[in-house]
Amino acid sequence: MNSLRRLSHVTLCIALAHLVFGAIVRISGSGMGCGDHWPKCYGHWFPPFDQPTLIIEWTHRLLAALLITAVVALAATAFARRGLPGVGGRRGVLRAALLAAVTVVVTALFGAVTVWLGNVWWATLVHWLLAATLLAALAVAVIRAGGLGGARVLLEKGSSRAARGAMVAAGLALVVLLFGGMTAKYPGASGACPSFPLCGVALSHPAQHVQMTHRVLAFLLFFHVLGLMISFGRRREAPVVVTAARVAFGFVFLQILVAGAMIGMRMPPELRSLHQAVGVGIWLSLFSLAYLARMAAREPGERPAPLVDASPSGARPSRSVGNGEVPVVATRGVRGVQP
Repeated sequence: MNSLRRLSHVTLCIALAHLVFGAIVRISGSGMGCGDHWPKCYGHWFPPFDQPTLIIEWTHRLLAALLITAVVALAATAFARRGLPGVGGRRGVLRAALLAAVTVVVTALFGAVTVWLGNVWWATLVHWLLAATLLAALAVAVIRAGGLGGARVLLEKGSSRAARGAMVAAGLALVVLLFGGMTAKYPGASGACPSFPLCGVALSHPAQHVQMTHRVLAFLLFFHVLGLMISFGRRREAPVVVTAARVAFGFVFLQILVAGAMIGMRMPPELRSLHQAVGVGIWLSLFSLAYLARMAAREPGERPAPLVDASPSGARPSRSVGNGEVPVVATRGVRGVQP
């Protein structure tokens, strides 16, 4: 595994931790734990840690600083190696890393706007959309670096039909994710429906409609991903795409269980945090599925070059991909095909 791939993995993990911790901030009511000050906390970089809400919000901001540092380091490393195959160019790691760098800065600045506006629900929702975009950009960087199945998919052939179905799933997942954020922040929506899967009361308040719309979309996503997983296996799609579909369905199935338990147990904070964490996993897994399916559907000549290090490497015999023979390059365990 080369250093750029390792760095992209580390950056993605920090982004996931930051998003999950964001749920703890919201659920614990710590969004204004540092008052209306930003980026400092009550005018200090290191304030007196005498309040739980202050500690939680300060930790969230510390993770944000680590994330910005990691993303900038990833972009700088990719820029320094832009001459290597798989790093520069239209489908290289560099462009995804630069997009992530821009997005993380915009997300951080809008985080300040969210604080200044008093954490109103619509500002939080926009902040959540930016965070999801950042996660997607980092996932693209990891896949282009050969992680999350990115190296394997270069050796496999998929169909455009699978790519279209996976893209629909990713789009639906994003809508469900945003409605989940709206349900959590819209006044009264999180506890508007005391039963599961139905609301249990007559739908007479906007908060109840928000809650039920989120649930209907979630179940549509469940059945769509289930259908993808079954059809991919029957049609013998690219193995890495089939595996990604199974992982995504596992996340969606777990989310349904967590949601039911959360409603049945009257919204304990632990399950609410887990609910958002699994939701992030759903978005990441389905976006990765869609991207891998698109890569598998491309013709060999349209695929990105495999990521290689500057160190010397030996060539391996060619392998068959699709209808043609293309050379395979192996470098520190990374295998791919030349376009």
